[in-house]
Amino acid sequence: MEAYELLVTAMFLGFIGLIFTGYPIAWIMGGLALWFAVIGLLLNSLGVDTFLLKNYASFTIIVDRIWSVMSNWVLVALPNFVFMGLMLDRSGVAENLMTNFVKVFGRLRGGLAITVVLIGLLLAASTGIVGASVVLLATLAFPIMMERGYSKELASGVVAGAGTLGILIPPSIMLVIMADQLSLSVGDLFMGAVVPGVLMGVLYIVYIVVIAHLKPHMAPAPPKGPALTLRDIAGSLYAVVPPAALILAVLGSIFFGVATPTEASALGALGATILAAANRRLSLDVVRKVSRETMLTTAFIFGLFVGANAFALVLRALGGDEFVSHLLHGLPFGKDGLVVFILFIAFLAGFFLDWLEITLIILPLVAPVVKAAGFDLNWFVVLFAVCLQTSFLTPPVGFSLFYVKGVAPREITTQHIYRGVIPFVIIQVFAVMLTFQFPQLVTWLPEKMYSTQQPK
Repeated sequence: MEAYELLVTAMFLGFIGLIFTGYPIAWIMGGLALWFAVIGLLLNSLGVDTFLLKNYASFTIIVDRIWSVMSNWVLVALPNFVFMGLMLDRSGVAENLMTNFVKVFGRLRGGLAITVVLIGLLLAASTGIVGASVVLLATLAFPIMMERGYSKELASGVVAGAGTLGILIPPSIMLVIMADQLSLSVGDLFMGAVVPGVLMGVLYIVYIVVIAHLKPHMAPAPPKGPALTLRDIAGSLYAVVPPAALILAVLGSIFFGVATPTEASALGALGATILAAANRRLSLDVVRKVSRETMLTTAFIFGLFVGANAFALVLRALGGDEFVSHLLHGLPFGKDGLVVFILFIAFLAGFFLDWLEITLIILPLVAPVVKAAGFDLNWFVVLFAVCLQTSFLTPPVGFSLFYVKGVAPREITTQHIYRGVIPFVIIQVFAVMLTFQFPQLVTWLPEKMYSTQQPK
């Protein structure tokens, strides 16, 4: 093993080991970058030419890299989408949906769980903030589901699974960051992720229907109540109108070329504020709290950008790109096996890392290899995003598990939550397999949209 391979391996192992110390990831990445830059420069001075940066002054290129990130117009969409999601969660839209959907779907066996998934889909397409969606769904759904005698495992799994749909279904901040890292079109990734995201929601519903009939004790039949009326149906349809209008305004303006993703994100933030005002939920206190949470979330993301850029700079200077390329090309799996191996590594990394660290560190290293192998990069990125959704549900650092535990009733234990999410992790893996086997799930909508926009 050559010197640069030893250094790259040590840098990766050091990163993995330091994760368990509890220090912020951004500090770990930045600190490792500094230490290994010093090691590389010392080896260069000793005649071991392994580091592309030849002096300490050349390390200041990181300032230019960080500035290019901070001045990127596309990334302005991040705080706008975060603000949009947080404001929408306070607008009362989800409460209206739950109240009206329960009247219609609550009459079915497993209907409450189906209601949670449907609301999760609507929230996903209009918020994209997983933490807020999971907490909101848990707060709304747990009391009703526990009162109806639902299994603690099923209730926990449905809330956690439905809440994570927001990280994949557009507008998704994960796809915005992926597009920025690989210089891809945000609109193309948004269009490519629609069908896989909705498919995952449909698979959730199919599972709920099947398990409710195979194991009736997990989703007891609802008590007999008044007959379903047209007024109930009309109320449910009316409750869908506000989020549907917001989805159409944001995604429609992107898909039809009316606005860029950055402009559409500003439109979404304004639309969510208008909905909050229309439901009499808007106040100066709400605006202040939402603005503060948006600032903190955005600062966290950009802090990781700084650490990840320093880490990536030093890793590449040590020959990390060459090391990863040789490693992947040396696998005896063929082209398809190469993609499967990368997805498997991403799935395992999701047990210990958040999607953001995986996106900033692993994706830029493997994407060029996949592109060189002849695969469509937009398809691979969406496939990678579908795979990363599992990181929210896999212990020990699955954030959705912590969100659910934080607001769940006392009788729901950590064991209930872990057992409950297992079927939904399996469903997500199945969705990855379908997306891999049928690339048309990703490519169909972009091709359809582009064909309709071309002049006849």
